[in-house]
Amino acid sequence: MAVILLVLLVALVLGGLGFAAHALWVIAVIVFAAWLIGFGIRRGEEAAGGRRRWYGRW
Repeated sequence: MAVILLVLLVALVLGGLGFAAHALWVIAVIVFAAWLIGFGIRRGEEAAGGRRRWYGRW
């Protein structure tokens, strides 16, 4: 009985880690897409003669 509980506990932990890793990848992709959109918008502002901000180097 203890072995079955141990196997179920290990499966639960590994399943939770897999879900957390998947969620982190999804969040990373969303943040990267937002960064790309912001980068493109900033390039458009500079081309249109907008002034650079203090965070413009990022």
